[in-house]
Amino acid sequence: MDNVLDEWNTEILKQQVEEGKKKVCFPMPSGCFCFGQVNKVIHHHNIARRIKKLNEKLTVVAAEREMYGFHQSTIGGHDDQQLIQRQKTSSLVDISKIFGRDEEKEMLLSKLLRESSQEGEPFLVIPIVGMGGMGKTTLTQLVFNNEKVTAHFHKKVWVCVSDPFDEIKIAKAIIESLDKKETQSSSSELETLLLLIKTHVESKKFLLVLDDVWTEDQRQWESLKLPEILQSCAEGSTILVTTRKEEVAKMMRATSSMIHLDKLNDKDCLALFNSFAFLDREEDAANEFGAIGEEIVKKCKGLPLAAKTLGSLVWYKKTREEWRDVLNSKIWELKEIEDQVFRPLLLSYYDLAPAVKRCLLYCAIFPKDYDFRKDNLIELWMSQNYLNLKGKKEKRRIGQSYFESLTMRSFFQDFKKNDMKNVYGCKMHDIVHDFVQFLTQKECTIMEALKGANQRVELSGDYKGDDDEALKLGDLGIMDQLHGRLSIRYLGNKDDASEIEKAQLGNKEHLSHLRVFFQEGDEEQRKGDEEIVKALQPHQNLESLDIWWCQFTESLYWIKSLRNLRKLYLYGWRFCEFLPSLGKLPSLEILDIREMKKVKKNWEEWAFVSEITIMPRLSELRIESCPKLKALRTLTITALRTLTISDCRILEGEYEKGVGKEWHNISHIPNLTIG
Repeated sequence: MDNVLDEWNTEILKQQVEEGKKKVCFPMPSGCFCFGQVNKVIHHHNIARRIKKLNEKLTVVAAEREMYGFHQSTIGGHDDQQLIQRQKTSSLVDISKIFGRDEEKEMLLSKLLRESSQEGEPFLVIPIVGMGGMGKTTLTQLVFNNEKVTAHFHKKVWVCVSDPFDEIKIAKAIIESLDKKETQSSSSELETLLLLIKTHVESKKFLLVLDDVWTEDQRQWESLKLPEILQSCAEGSTILVTTRKEEVAKMMRATSSMIHLDKLNDKDCLALFNSFAFLDREEDAANEFGAIGEEIVKKCKGLPLAAKTLGSLVWYKKTREEWRDVLNSKIWELKEIEDQVFRPLLLSYYDLAPAVKRCLLYCAIFPKDYDFRKDNLIELWMSQNYLNLKGKKEKRRIGQSYFESLTMRSFFQDFKKNDMKNVYGCKMHDIVHDFVQFLTQKECTIMEALKGANQRVELSGDYKGDDDEALKLGDLGIMDQLHGRLSIRYLGNKDDASEIEKAQLGNKEHLSHLRVFFQEGDEEQRKGDEEIVKALQPHQNLESLDIWWCQFTESLYWIKSLRNLRKLYLYGWRFCEFLPSLGKLPSLEILDIREMKKVKKNWEEWAFVSEITIMPRLSELRIESCPKLKALRTLTITALRTLTISDCRILEGEYEKGVGKEWHNISHIPNLTIG
């Protein structure tokens, strides 16, 4: 069956490339066709006939299974589990040296470790130029981590730029690398950020790496003012740039110091291939495998990433026949697939088990140069039901196996390991990222993993364009296994209520933290918010809820059903005059209310009936920027340990220490901040 599907997919890709199409799709029937379509029709007919025969065989197998009471077994079969078990015997591949780049390495080191600047300039810009998959980033990493380079520079910073060129993001990344404790890095003013960078590097020898630069726009480059900043640094400071485009070097006026990475020669390309293909099986190299390997390496066209990918692929192949299948694959016949390296990547992709393929394609939704956290990624696979097993522990074990399977085939790199030498993080090569997006063929919503144990999925309610294939909020409806945190931003559009309703948040029993951000800044009250709020009702297991810039509270009737809610944050409800009923929240521990300019009622609604204790576990209450709020009648809550009232003119007078008429109701609270 897999063979039929792979042949079908290969033919689709072949037609796509030859016809210059951008999307992979199944051909639609047509009333007529030209002679050039005859081969396609014949091929489709052959595939259809083979699929029909497969269906007939499967029907017979299913009937016999029922008749004889057979049960599914993985012993001796070529399935997900077998593929995974085969690779567990080897450690993760993480190359420690570069093949065939000695000359470029020495040239780069000599430029970085120079004692005096060239042509009287206090700093130098060095562009490393080469096509995708050529090893620009790998070479730069090797030099960046060189002991002599580390000793030579006072400050070193590495920033992945990619596309689009975002000056604010780049500046913030530089500051974070220079000083993670810098409090002003949250500013969105470019000038402020640039002054901050200058403060940190002034009079110091500074090395800045800008990896994967694409922009040729002179204005964007000049807006960063990096040359001006490096003018204030110590002599010998350097900007090191990696790019696929020589035009970038010209734009930076740095062609005289440019280092161009060309393709590897056959000898070095073969050495790189062999380092992966014969890992822990050196005896096979001389047993006819080596001769086939030499032929496979010729397909790499001198591209290091292609050699690495194919070497990782054939490591799994235990017979010479399997190696020859790689050499003679129809995928090599595809004309000019993007960046050439896509062909070996396709071979590796088609060698994956179907479930592992799904997990790889899921990675297309992350941005380039993303810092993957292994455990978070596995959680996200679980939320998509890609790990079709019962039990959390079993799913995590399979997820770990899938991750290792992708790692061993070089789909991941730049591994981060803990003290026990176990991998906890990694990245994806930008060419591999391009390839995975090439396969998915649709727009992706960016997902950002939250630093820490849980993940945060960020989805925008501001849908752009008419692409029906783009991921929308309603697509969350099938993700009932979603764990951890969910953030939904920019709500307030006309279609958002129906999309939220389709998302079925009430079914997400494993969701612990929900953050909802409406659009802010409207001068008039939005009518659509009421229906959106109704549809937002989460599962009662929710433990933390944030709602920003909501314009209707009447629809929040469901909040009293959240019996497990421990934290509640309500911000910026600019049109609301009263708050939702909160008194029946038995587990609430933290309540934070801010920027409620019109709220003025006394919150008497909290006291529903006399026999119910009002928020019995509330230990922390913060109220800020609620100028019309007159009193808090329920501050006899015995568990309250922290109370903060800020920018609330009326309340501050009522609860002023020693003199306010309500002071006696709060004087017992240990941690008080009024005003």
